[in-house]
Amino acid sequence: MENIKKYLPWTIRIIIAFLFLISAAAKMYPSPYFAISTFEVKQLYPLGFSADLAVYFSRTLIGIEFALGLLMLQPHYLKRLVIPATILMLVVFIIHLTIDTILHGNSGSCGCFGSLLPMTPVEAIVKNIIAVILLVWLYKLLPFGTDRKNFWVLTTVTFALILMVFMMAPIQLTQSEPAVIETTETIPAGNTEFIDAIKEDTINIITSTGDKPAVITETPATVTTKPVTDEPQATKSIYSKYFAGADKGKKIVGLFAPGCEHCMNAAKELTAMKAKNKDFPELQIIFMDEEADKIPDFFKYAGAKYPYKVIDIISFWNVLGNTKDTPGVVYLWNGNIIKDWDGINEKKFVGTELMKLYKKPYSEIKK
Repeated sequence: MENIKKYLPWTIRIIIAFLFLISAAAKMYPSPYFAISTFEVKQLYPLGFSADLAVYFSRTLIGIEFALGLLMLQPHYLKRLVIPATILMLVVFIIHLTIDTILHGNSGSCGCFGSLLPMTPVEAIVKNIIAVILLVWLYKLLPFGTDRKNFWVLTTVTFALILMVFMMAPIQLTQSEPAVIETTETIPAGNTEFIDAIKEDTINIITSTGDKPAVITETPATVTTKPVTDEPQATKSIYSKYFAGADKGKKIVGLFAPGCEHCMNAAKELTAMKAKNKDFPELQIIFMDEEADKIPDFFKYAGAKYPYKVIDIISFWNVLGNTKDTPGVVYLWNGNIIKDWDGINEKKFVGTELMKLYKKPYSEIKK
């Protein structure tokens, strides 16, 4: 019994420390800037954080998680400050996740362990409740008066780890327009626009021959009317920022990460479809600026090279949608989104669906 009382507090401290350290590290996987930017767009923006505030809050939060994990293993102010602060943070997470589950259901990843270990909100709530119970138990097991009282240990560890996160994922300057890093865009020729002629009863053509008086003849006017087309009215899409011809006719926009295996497979499938159909819409690609050096290998695997642009990670998620995931495929017609696919689950890209859609006239699609 005495051995249990002796080793149980340390067992609980190690478990809690591990949970916080792995949670902080997972939010920086597979690369710090990519993971933190994704966390901001997918988790903080929906909560109402502005882009300027999110970059500071995300890094500070991760730094505090690292700090609490390490401080759980040291003796200074453990019972008086560290354990209560850890419980408070977990309670805040539980309340947030509970509200989110009520409003949006138990879907998607809560972001607790980033992309390293996706976890639903309900799973995260259960995990946090168990952690709170363990911490309350630990609080009761530790006798009063055992805390050492060097406050500088807490502040030094906390600020050092927050600074470490800021150094590992430096904040990039916000730009009013997304930065284009690379491009091999080819601008297609514009479509011929039909212009209605002004209707006149007659056109007077005046001819003159030498000294003879001018002869005025009347020729019936030719009236050019705009042909009836079975297509959607032209509109401006977000993709026109990146490709001049994106809103002209039928286009396909791929939103890919260069190192994403599923993105490469989607591009390869689109290449095969294009090879079998001469009238297949032009494919244009927007790449996320993560592992951009893999773009040549991406096109080699896809079997063809397409017009593309590379944009920063946050701009990419804003274009794709913060609730969506790669690979993203969008079928556009005159700037109108006819259908889009994303991720690898229920909304994943299905080539047969695109094949049926792009061959249909607009009157059949909009029914």
